[in-house]
Amino acid sequence: MMNDDQTAVKGNPLGYAPIMGLIQKFAIPSIISMLVNAAYNITDQIFIGHVVGMLGNAATNVAFPVVTFTIAFAQLAGVGIAANFNISLGAKKEEEAKKYLGTGLMLMVILSILMGGLVLAFKTPILLLCGATENVFPYAQLYLGITAFGLPFLLFTNAASVLIRADGSPTYSMACTVTGAVLNVFLDWLFMFVFRWGIRGAALATITGQCISLIMCIAYFPRFKTFKIGFEMLRLRVKYVMDIIKLGTSNFINHTIMMAVNIVLNNMLIHYGALSVYGSDIPLAVSGVSAKLNMILVSFAVGLAQGCQPILGFNMGAKKYDRVKETYKKAVTAALVISVLAFIVFQIFPRQLTGIFGTGDELYFEFAERYLRIYMFMVCILGIQPISVNYFTSTGNVRQGILLSLSRQGFFLIPLLIVLPIFFGLNGVLFAGPIADFLACVLSLVMVYRNFKKLTQIENGF
Repeated sequence: MMNDDQTAVKGNPLGYAPIMGLIQKFAIPSIISMLVNAAYNITDQIFIGHVVGMLGNAATNVAFPVVTFTIAFAQLAGVGIAANFNISLGAKKEEEAKKYLGTGLMLMVILSILMGGLVLAFKTPILLLCGATENVFPYAQLYLGITAFGLPFLLFTNAASVLIRADGSPTYSMACTVTGAVLNVFLDWLFMFVFRWGIRGAALATITGQCISLIMCIAYFPRFKTFKIGFEMLRLRVKYVMDIIKLGTSNFINHTIMMAVNIVLNNMLIHYGALSVYGSDIPLAVSGVSAKLNMILVSFAVGLAQGCQPILGFNMGAKKYDRVKETYKKAVTAALVISVLAFIVFQIFPRQLTGIFGTGDELYFEFAERYLRIYMFMVCILGIQPISVNYFTSTGNVRQGILLSLSRQGFFLIPLLIVLPIFFGLNGVLFAGPIADFLACVLSLVMVYRNFKKLTQIENGF
């Protein structure tokens, strides 16, 4: 027997099923998808580190901002479309949901083509901007020159996976990325150890896996569950494009600032590393290894946040604010458990973790231990900010989402990376990370607390 709340959302369990069960259903496949997506870069880094060495690790680090920027556009489209799609369904506006989806798919195609073309056209200045040293540049140029052809696949697949989850198929969304990643691992081994193609083989393995994931995503849309997608739906509508951008902007800014941080961090490490016993190349290579390890934790946090998006969006549209708040609280609790475990591992096993990504001399491992223990010190609270950003985006609070997206990297980390090394040298670069993480966490909790109070007032009729 359904109660009134259940009747109001009859046919869609997002409005009445237990929150924890929904989070598990949507977040676990999302987390796995994010981890698998990270595996493309992590696997390349591991194979390259063992086959090419430290300079190969540095090369993938230099190329990594391009991947981050590509995913930023994927988040802009995917999250923006999915948020509007779910809010429209929650408000029982199916025609609106169709227009958002049709417009969004066309937007995804256009952004994918533009991204690949721009990177190929400006490859050399991009690598110099991202901190490629004289020793690293040839490896980075070869790697990016090949992987740029796969950027359209990467962008469309990442955006499409968000839409597939929003349609209620998180497992299929996960399968798309898992299949490509498994193929990538096999091809990394084949191309680098059997064919001995070096860093070129790693790049070819990456774009092949991305292509397979893209094909699987495209194959889903003719079988879309919520409604049938017709060709008449596939056209750009200015109003809906603007709405998509509006709700996708905070996630876009978050990833764009991550790219900017990567660039600033690389250049600071090169400059102040050259003034230390470590030189320029060791800090650059260690930063690349650390970024890949951090991707694992970020994948958990962002995957958890994206898994909550349909739950938050639908219940916000249905004005079920108690379920909105409950979803956020349980997501943050899960993120804290994962983050604390990551903190323990980073503090106890920094050398062993670095060794997974290849060999180096004693100075290399010495700096790696310092870097992981200091720069990653506040990973225990790292998940709170991305979950809070997604909370505001999914519930239509655009300004708060944008502000929070800018906080950790833009307001705190970049200024700290520039200022602290002036006084403390290379140590200043390392301590900028945990200070920014702490400040962003405090701001996130304050903003969400104020939003909860506002929702409570609306519930009580004030």
